[in-house]
Amino acid sequence: MSYKLNTTDDYHIHTLNSLGWELTVVNALYPENSPCRRALLHNAPFGAQLFHFLEDKIPLARLKTVLEVGGGLGYLMKDFLNLNPNLQATLLDISPLLLQKQRETLTGYPVNYQEMDFLKMPVTDLRAFDLVILNENLGDFPTLFFQQNQAEQNDPDTIRSLSRVADYMKAYDLQFTPAENINIGALEVMEKICGAAIPYIYLSEHSCETSYSDPTFPHRNFTAAGNPEKISLQGHDEFTIKFSHLEKIARACRYKIFRGQYIDILPIALNDKVRAALRSATPLSDEQEILQQFIYDLHKYEYLVLINNSRKKG
Repeated sequence: MSYKLNTTDDYHIHTLNSLGWELTVVNALYPENSPCRRALLHNAPFGAQLFHFLEDKIPLARLKTVLEVGGGLGYLMKDFLNLNPNLQATLLDISPLLLQKQRETLTGYPVNYQEMDFLKMPVTDLRAFDLVILNENLGDFPTLFFQQNQAEQNDPDTIRSLSRVADYMKAYDLQFTPAENINIGALEVMEKICGAAIPYIYLSEHSCETSYSDPTFPHRNFTAAGNPEKISLQGHDEFTIKFSHLEKIARACRYKIFRGQYIDILPIALNDKVRAALRSATPLSDEQEILQQFIYDLHKYEYLVLINNSRKKG
């Protein structure tokens, strides 16, 4: 038995040619005629709804600089800049294709673009930002994938990552089961941004610790896996995130923490179409299939909003 380090860098740098098949929540809510919008209390794109959700916790109107890591097609940042045109925005991405897509979406907006691996960004550069956003992409960072009945891995990256796990266990009192997949990249991201004492941080991703239980809609219920789950996608694998580990790092760095599910940011309107989709064991139409997946994601995704009281702006 052994671990293998799963990475998506090569895919995002050399192979990725479209996000059309990977329907993120941001992308699902971008079209004005999206059926997903009609399932929500507020008919608005994701970035606008996130902006207004965060306004209760973060003085977004008074912030000067924002960094979004892995900005997808640029839709979230477009909404933020429309709501606060004074923000000085930087988009950082490892994918040259996605950076080009972001430039196209944000044509006419004063945005700085950086093509690089976030984990290699100097901490001194990171400290220039008031707000850092990592939305729906923590699962893209390296994960140690447990392999039963496999010879021990000897490649340097896996060895280095396993050594880092031991450091995190000691520094932050993290606990891992013997066969647990380990979100080593997400841990490194959290330590990096919290160590830089960024005033405000927002992160989100599919979680392995969420559940949903409603006797009215028994076909949609699910329990928490507890162990980061592999998600097989076109050309690469991603993993769900163990948010309790990220929370421990943030707490050790003295951040105030707000943690919850996407349903907090995007409350559902229980209209007839939504109720029908939730009650159906299998989708009866393409629209029902879309709604079932979308509402599942609203309960499966978790977010963290972190506030550093010693450096908060505004």
